[in-house]
Amino acid sequence: MKWHEITISTTEQVIEMISNFLHEMDAGGVSIEESGTLNKQRDTSLGQWYETPLNDIPEGHAVIKGYFVEGVNGDELEKALRPRIDQLREFGIDPGDYEISSKLVDEEDWANAWKQYFKPIRVSDTLTIKPTWEQYEAGPDEKIIELDPGMAFGTGTHPTTSLCLKTLESVIQGGEEIIDVGTGSGILAIGAIKLGAKRVLALDLDPVAVTSAAENVRLNGLSDTIEVIESDLMGVLGGKVVFEANESEARQTSVSLPVDLIVANILADIILLFTDDVYAALKPGGIYIASGIFKNKETDVEQGLIGSGFEIEHKHRDEDWIAFVVRKPR
Repeated sequence: MKWHEITISTTEQVIEMISNFLHEMDAGGVSIEESGTLNKQRDTSLGQWYETPLNDIPEGHAVIKGYFVEGVNGDELEKALRPRIDQLREFGIDPGDYEISSKLVDEEDWANAWKQYFKPIRVSDTLTIKPTWEQYEAGPDEKIIELDPGMAFGTGTHPTTSLCLKTLESVIQGGEEIIDVGTGSGILAIGAIKLGAKRVLALDLDPVAVTSAAENVRLNGLSDTIEVIESDLMGVLGGKVVFEANESEARQTSVSLPVDLIVANILADIILLFTDDVYAALKPGGIYIASGIFKNKETDVEQGLIGSGFEIEHKHRDEDWIAFVVRKPR
């Protein structure tokens, strides 16, 4: 089978937004290659070993590729994508002088080739992400997250995901009930249980992500402690959510509202839409971890969180990305 490969050369700032656009346009897969210039430092503090050589993508830039079934019109895809990318500038997000190209490729050229570059990686003091197809012997202090991200976001290598995992490790004390908003591959929900949380309700509006997260939960043997559903936070706050599309009656979720901790690794503009909902879903003294925030949105998100009543406790940074740790007053 052949696929249309749409390649966008742009800035690292817009990686998640354009990746989301491609998924919304029914891409069968998305690949991302960030700058590998010699000026970019690689974190080896936890013994990480990088298999991929440094590339010649300019610093601060990235190459994003989306794959579409052969029958689609490549010119129409490009025509639909350009205005969406251009509109990002209205939100203060700069795609730069981006370029788009397309070509036909064989399925085997992309469907599995990326896997050779996804190796086990230590992302925090105790958490290590291991692709399901890799052999790896864990050390005595390591907690392993088995992962096959499929077409969903979240391998742990992007700064926003690793920020969340490190932050979860610093705040989880044990026994918490947690909601993971926009779970993607389920990596944060799995990491939270590995770190000692009691139960996690993992939410996503993308059915592909829900399927991927549920499978990763199963691979880690955590189906009894992590519940993955297709919903947003509003559906949960209503007290009931529909678990299956063909069910006439909704059922109660497995976590008890209000919860101890909520984590959301999504776009800043989306985070700003439901800060009041998060506040309502947390216990007094509960913690909210908000990540996926590029540096140009830091002030907006901080003001939005404070406006909803949160107290800022910490800001964790990785490159140009920020994760907020805020608390609902007791």
